[in-house]
Amino acid sequence: MLKTKLLTLAIAAAACGFTLGTTPAMAAAPMVKTQAPGYYRTMLGEFEVTVVSDGTVSLPVDKLLHESPAKTQSALAKSYLKVPVETSVNTFLVNTGSKLVLIDAGAGSLFGPTLGKLVQNIQAAGYKPEQIDDIVITHMHADHVGGLVANGALVFPNATIHADKHDADYWLSQANMDKAPADAKGFFQGAMNSLNPYIAAGKFKAIEADGDIVPGVKSSAAYGHTPGHTVYVVESQGQKLVLVGDLIHVGAVQFDKPAVTIAFDTDEKAAAAMRRKVFDQAAKEGAIVGAAHLQFPGMGHLRSAGKGYQWVPVNYTTDLK
Repeated sequence: MLKTKLLTLAIAAAACGFTLGTTPAMAAAPMVKTQAPGYYRTMLGEFEVTVVSDGTVSLPVDKLLHESPAKTQSALAKSYLKVPVETSVNTFLVNTGSKLVLIDAGAGSLFGPTLGKLVQNIQAAGYKPEQIDDIVITHMHADHVGGLVANGALVFPNATIHADKHDADYWLSQANMDKAPADAKGFFQGAMNSLNPYIAAGKFKAIEADGDIVPGVKSSAAYGHTPGHTVYVVESQGQKLVLVGDLIHVGAVQFDKPAVTIAFDTDEKAAAAMRRKVFDQAAKEGAIVGAAHLQFPGMGHLRSAGKGYQWVPVNYTTDLK
């Protein structure tokens, strides 16, 4: 009787396309092919620091770095990278408890569809653009200021913009743009389109000397990459975060060889010297470093290593006490 029942079940299963002892095949789940919202949060003393991604952009760094393409490609291969390198564009949102300060504003629509994700990631991180009190700009290249404006309107309507006077005088000058080579005029146009609406609204303050932007956030001149390139130092309860802007672009090359410069540098010699000065100090102090173009979230420590540096990424944390 039992054998008859089993045989009957087997025949029924076969008719339905099943086999005893197996589960029916299911359709494969479709691939999602999107990344999670781009923000990373940590504490610095009493301050909350949120790294906010504007996206990534692929760069032909073997053509941009002032090193032979073969050497660049070899260095990249040691880090399991190849050209073009998918390069992060990181911004940093600092909540001091009394002020919400954004360091750099991403590219907006100026660098194509893979960037311009700043606002959606700020919102994903639990903030709104209108909550930001101050925006400090490391320099006025388009991938650092393009997100300030959308369709001519202020993206951050309640924020005051701070940037070094040397950069403002250079990039916002019509005379400088007129005499610039044709392939460089876009740098000036991007800066003007992004900053002028804030200037017209009385929401721009030029930095003329090192000092506090708000308590706990200090500017420090780091000229070379641009005429007014600026580093910002965030400090709370003895903990220090040094936001180095574009002192470095390609960690796989420039940590080992800090003297290697990039085509975007206005003054290559000064840029290389400033990288060495700021990195030496950060390594000596054990400060956390935040960089605009290292792999997201672009935060870590520097350790001196021969003629260069070793990069030690921050440890991932969920402890935000």
